[in-house]
Amino acid sequence: MKKLFPSAADALKDIVKDGQLLAVGGFGLCGIPEALIDALRDTGAKALTVISNNAGVDGFGLGKLLETRQIKKMISSYVGENKEFERQYLAGELALEFTPQGTLAEKLRAGGAGIPAFFTKTGVGTIVADGKELREFDGETYVMERSLTPDIALVKADIADRSGNLRFNLTARNFNPAAAMAGKICIVEVERIVATGEIAPDD
Repeated sequence: MKKLFPSAADALKDIVKDGQLLAVGGFGLCGIPEALIDALRDTGAKALTVISNNAGVDGFGLGKLLETRQIKKMISSYVGENKEFERQYLAGELALEFTPQGTLAEKLRAGGAGIPAFFTKTGVGTIVADGKELREFDGETYVMERSLTPDIALVKADIADRSGNLRFNLTARNFNPAAAMAGKICIVEVERIVATGEIAPDD
């Protein structure tokens, strides 16, 4: 781990720019990096493409960035429970790349592992496969999905050590490890920082 910052705003300073691709951890409102989302809003960065399982709710999580019109496109699995998202999308103000949940997780995982693309049966025969390469394996049709390597990943963890290892709190793990691995730069919001070696290897 290269840097410790006293605040989320300091962590994002001089890193966030207009037009970037960002991954944001969390599932619903569980495990979202709340302080980093607020700090991202405060940067004023615009035209962002955000990869996240969902777009928060009105007035909370990524919903705050929708209210300030900083997001131009979402790459998501679940877009319910957010009236402003719905309004912007239906009005043509917000682009959406709708991605099945398992596919989204694998696109991030594969990106973090250096795998540029993979084939899956999920989405074959639906609009998810429109415009994508199809290939047959053992008599079954698969769609090729490109991996995701965001410019920045914003994640939430329970504990970090000074080497950058992370421990997540139960179900707040969700998309956070995959987002962390995929990002070219990863910024982590944590509850506690410990010395290297204090986190058990099995954690």
